[in-house]
Amino acid sequence: MNIARRSLALSLLTALLILTTAACISHEQRDAEALAPPPSDAPYRNPNLSTDARVEDLLGRMTLEEKLGQMTQVDIGYLSDPRDVGRYLLGSVLSGGNSNPADNSPDGWADLYDDLQQQALGTRLGIPILYGIDAVHGHNNLQDATVFPHNIGLGATRNPELVERIARATALEMAGTGMRWNFGPAIGVPRDTRWGRTYEGFSENPQLVGDLGAAAIRGYQTGASTESAWVLATPKHWVGDGGTEGGIDQGDTALPLAELVELHGSPYRPAIAAGARVIMASYNSWNGEKVHGSRSLLTDVLRDEFGFNGMILSDWGAIYQLPGSESEQTLQAIDAGIDMNMVPDDYRSFISTMRTLVETGALSAERIDDAVRRILTIKFDMGLFEEPFADRSHQATIRSDEHLELGRQAVRESLVLLRNENETLPIREDIGHIHVTGRFADDIGAQAGGWTIDWQGVRGNVIAGSSIRQAITNAAPDGTEVSFAGSTADGADTREHADLIVAVIGEAPYAEFEGDRNNLNLHPTDRALLEAVSDGETPVVVVLLSGRPLVLTDQLPMMDALVAAWLPGSEGDGVADVLFGTAAPSGRLPITWPRSNDQIPIQRDGDRGGLWSRDDARAAGYGVSEASDSSLSPDELAALPLFPYGFGLGYEPGDK
Repeated sequence: MNIARRSLALSLLTALLILTTAACISHEQRDAEALAPPPSDAPYRNPNLSTDARVEDLLGRMTLEEKLGQMTQVDIGYLSDPRDVGRYLLGSVLSGGNSNPADNSPDGWADLYDDLQQQALGTRLGIPILYGIDAVHGHNNLQDATVFPHNIGLGATRNPELVERIARATALEMAGTGMRWNFGPAIGVPRDTRWGRTYEGFSENPQLVGDLGAAAIRGYQTGASTESAWVLATPKHWVGDGGTEGGIDQGDTALPLAELVELHGSPYRPAIAAGARVIMASYNSWNGEKVHGSRSLLTDVLRDEFGFNGMILSDWGAIYQLPGSESEQTLQAIDAGIDMNMVPDDYRSFISTMRTLVETGALSAERIDDAVRRILTIKFDMGLFEEPFADRSHQATIRSDEHLELGRQAVRESLVLLRNENETLPIREDIGHIHVTGRFADDIGAQAGGWTIDWQGVRGNVIAGSSIRQAITNAAPDGTEVSFAGSTADGADTREHADLIVAVIGEAPYAEFEGDRNNLNLHPTDRALLEAVSDGETPVVVVLLSGRPLVLTDQLPMMDALVAAWLPGSEGDGVADVLFGTAAPSGRLPITWPRSNDQIPIQRDGDRGGLWSRDDARAAGYGVSEASDSSLSPDELAALPLFPYGFGLGYEPGDK
């Protein structure tokens, strides 16, 4: 190389080094500027600007790490250190069914929330967290909140206005503890009662589910953008969770797309119209494909066809049920349409995986911005930037007289009278001795069912309220003796002295897959109790606590009256109101009652309207022509349910 060429090469190299150094300095300066706290008058801090303007300003200031943090939701039980909310720039925290604060009081919840919120506000951009809980029948994990009937009972009421009021009451009790995000209502359509989540559904009828689900969303979100007491609703689980083969939780729903959308997707149309801003994806598969990885269902149907432009939330660790490595699972879920991820444990690994996917180009920056934009929009619309902390003034609503009366009304309207031989009910005033028995007669926890204090529920009188035994004692006329024995033996010993026996039987609490059952017969203890107390002389009233219809065909002749009370919650006085005739039974079955285990699954679409009478023809909609039981062949009778969808007997208040 000659001197001229060497000189030219050195000059070019020097110029390149200068340009490279300048570029590096410029890049470092940009990073430094990006990491500097924004000015106090930054547009995103201005509540007078539109939400879109605030979101775009904030999004433009965010680093990749800040965006990935917003897409991450962690369970409080797995949060290694509260300061990790700030360190990892987390967008959301949740309390799952077993993640209550050590101080399970209104202030205990509010203190936990405020402490975590302070960590989030101390970050560079000060983006508040969303805190989510499963308040599926009241603020049910808060000790001594008002616990309302589970959805299956509310489905029996056929009363959207009541459901809306219950959701509103729940929102107020939540807001007082700082909880502003509810993972409900469940608007799955349970089509197989072996499914352990049957009681979370309003009905087997998609139209009724849609009507009541929309009412709940309106109740949770009443006052949106005008007051701090509204909470974010989350209709769940999109889509087909109630249609799995065999009723297996998280199983496979094998249906053509059009039928899946019509049967299981239709309740989401009124939910979206009612203002749903978040929808939770479902664990189940659709024809072998996990919903969490289905772009067809999450994007093509839910977003494009249904017009949903809000946030899609994953369920608990559900993206890790997808095939492949953690990186492949994460990429598939985000690409399919998941915006925020309920990790819920190893948030560090999730964020690291997401970072690698973006840096390698596997996941586009545009898709990240799309998800974060939806998350920020919700936070701005909720007013969290202006009022990030708990409004403890709403704690006065927790178990307020108004909410207790609402709970009692809900119980009354949810009860379905299925049998009433010789007008055993309402209980007459001349009954001198009522004997209350059964393993759930004095058990508020059993009345409340799963998702109460604990994921799987609790047993005993460990929450405030009235047990059915207490309620009967309170409602009995002066001079009427009320005795009690919880066991079969004790019940048999004392029944001979009673004028009426009330037996409270059914299912112990359960939730999700823990409640999946192939055999829905009555528990052996309950069958033994009925055999012990049924002698044909003393009338027996059965109050059945269950999250679904149970097979009791053989035991039905032992019951003079049968009341399906579902899972009524904390206010057992509502049961006594109906038993004593203070209120008339008005509930109608929201779900078909099978005659045998072999019939399951069995369901009927549609609603005849009005109350059914005992002598109504019950064949319509079940493949048998209209006829009374007496004119049916044994095979035809075996094909009919014990009680059809819509069935419910009645009597007038005061009929004694």
